[in-house]
Amino acid sequence: MSQLPKSLEEAIAQAKQATQTALNDGYTRVQVELTFPEIALQAQSIAQQFLPIFEDYGSGLRVFFPDTGAAALARRDWGETFFKLSDVGTSRSPIERRIQPEDQAFLVVSPSAVEVAQVEKLCNLAGSRPCVLLNPQLEDVSVVGIGYAARQLRQRFLSTLESCYYLRPLEGVAILRSYPGLWQVWLETEDEYQLIAEEPQKPVGEALDKIIFQAVGTSSDSGNPTPQPKKPGLFKNLQSFLSALNR
Repeated sequence: MSQLPKSLEEAIAQAKQATQTALNDGYTRVQVELTFPEIALQAQSIAQQFLPIFEDYGSGLRVFFPDTGAAALARRDWGETFFKLSDVGTSRSPIERRIQPEDQAFLVVSPSAVEVAQVEKLCNLAGSRPCVLLNPQLEDVSVVGIGYAARQLRQRFLSTLESCYYLRPLEGVAILRSYPGLWQVWLETEDEYQLIAEEPQKPVGEALDKIIFQAVGTSSDSGNPTPQPKKPGLFKNLQSFLSALNR
């Protein structure tokens, strides 16, 4: 059973292991989601920690950033690399021009909904070659819209992605999935986080509310002290880690 990480460093280690396991099991479209607001500012640093997973691919690895600016910044900071580095391009500069036959694996860093069409093309062109999406934000309603178009996107592309690692702290609750484990819901009490549910599908909305209500209500009905949720405290270590990355 996966344990809730106590720092961003620990979460990244979990995510790397889950990603490696999913790739070893034959998944070729996987995504890693560390859903903290500050993570977007650390995309390059987080991506650099994932690179050892791909060392066996050597120059067959191609790392994509969302735009030319982010790619240029990574080139400047990383210097000479064992892999190729690109941006995903635009409709005027399509992804097809950036993929070569000798490319063996792809790491896409923080693609947004603006790049979703290009990322979808990349995954389709990759075929059986692994594509790892690191902290993708592909479902921004303001970009992809709602209704039929958004449903088609989910059915056609987003549903093909295996969420091999997901960590999201909410108000007094954390959701964790580390492949090959189930989706876990952890409730923060006065002393620690307590595992209250494991689900085969990602718990969201009313399903998540029901899990929390049942956990609190059951404890009360059984005569045990009712766990009292509070504002996130365990994840303060993550904030310290993020601050350290900025120094």
